[in-house]
Amino acid sequence: MKFLVTVGIALALLTLESVLVQQAGLVLGRVDVTVVLVAFLALRASLVEGALSAFAVGYLLDLMSGQPTGLFTFLAVLTFLAGRLVSTFVDVRGAVSFALFAMGADLGHGLLSAFFTWLTLKDGITAPLLSGMPLQVALTGLAALGLYPLFKRFETAQDRQPGLLR
Repeated sequence: MKFLVTVGIALALLTLESVLVQQAGLVLGRVDVTVVLVAFLALRASLVEGALSAFAVGYLLDLMSGQPTGLFTFLAVLTFLAGRLVSTFVDVRGAVSFALFAMGADLGHGLLSAFFTWLTLKDGITAPLLSGMPLQVALTGLAALGLYPLFKRFETAQDRQPGLLR
């Protein structure tokens, strides 16, 4: 059940992101809400459930981005695994610390995306990707601040046991 809800949230957030980025006229930047979702999964989900959810979220991003197939699927799972590793060293409890965690995940995700895109391009020019990186990381941090309460509410709703007595 959590997997299907996560995929539904990812699809809704990707749709909202594409509309907002187009309406705002952002050419060099975007709000990477999928990385925010994967970062939250790295902190809260089990290994198998989180890896499968990150795979699905990355695949949805692959479908909607137009980048080489499999790039964002691979990077989402890698970001999830790296986030699980980093979460053993840092304590993320509040919205601000989660925003910083998501910004770090987005920076790593963006740099790896630019590197792998550079490998597949004929001219090898990734300057537009790298020049928009600071704006993208900042917008992702703002999105993480806004989405953290929603994700926490989703997590507590999933933890409740169904039944008459609560």
